[in-house]
Amino acid sequence: MATPIFGAIQPLPEGARVALVAPSGVLTNKDDVDRALANVRAFGWRPSLGEHVSEKHGYLAGIDNDRLADLNSAFLDEDVDAIWCVRGGYGAMRLIADLYYPAIRQNRKPLIGFSDVTALHCAIQRRCGLVTFHGPTARAKLTPFSIESLTAALIDQRDSCGVAQDGRTLRKGKVRGRLVGGNLALITSLIGTPFAPNFEGAILIIEDINEPIYRIDRMLRQLILSGSLQQCVGLVAGDFRPPPDETPTDNRSLDEVLAEAADHADIPCLAGAPFGHIPDQWTIPLGAIAELDTGSKSLRVLGAD
Repeated sequence: MATPIFGAIQPLPEGARVALVAPSGVLTNKDDVDRALANVRAFGWRPSLGEHVSEKHGYLAGIDNDRLADLNSAFLDEDVDAIWCVRGGYGAMRLIADLYYPAIRQNRKPLIGFSDVTALHCAIQRRCGLVTFHGPTARAKLTPFSIESLTAALIDQRDSCGVAQDGRTLRKGKVRGRLVGGNLALITSLIGTPFAPNFEGAILIIEDINEPIYRIDRMLRQLILSGSLQQCVGLVAGDFRPPPDETPTDNRSLDEVLAEAADHADIPCLAGAPFGHIPDQWTIPLGAIAELDTGSKSLRVLGAD
């Protein structure tokens, strides 16, 4: 078994039981559940499907109480070793005030997912101080790249990031800090609540999809005006898929607004890192300590605080 480097979070061995939950958006395709089950088994783990995963309540995967029950049950169940969110969408933010945090602190299981799952990552880190994993959702068609990174993080507990081959250095620097963040819209929505990330001394990772540049600019401004970005020591931007009808002539560039924000906070910034709504994704242990070197376009995970 791998030596744990993420504090209380243990590596997942073969045969580990992984709960599949849908805390956010509705699953509209039966293949999503089938693929999620297959992905768990492909790692040698045993899947446990949440009772309400396939339910629908408008754009949500069931009513709040049912989605919350699946999450809390997974954290309470002593036979469950990890929790993997089947998809993102929207809805996790509706649950975070009522998560059963004593069970999360006591049972200390890895939570995996990204996009809307950011709300859960932020809340669990803020309330429990545990490492959680910003990685592919369970329904994803996993590429070899994503499998390698997820294996490094969850099974081997080693550096699951590294050099961003397509990275763009927007502001030079080399820093160490605690990894926080995820989806930019969720991060900014949590500012002013008890569940906002602790930005002090943090390397902030951000991604989003279908957001025009002016909206990304506005969210970065919120980070600046709240004083949040200035508390960070570094900024790493993943993939920002633009709306289908947006053209380069409509806006300033993404790199321009990112560099402007980094300049304002006086922190190094790397863009184009492999995470977000893309096939090849890093699994990033949020809450762990990492080293960002924008000169080498690298983000290297060092271990728990």
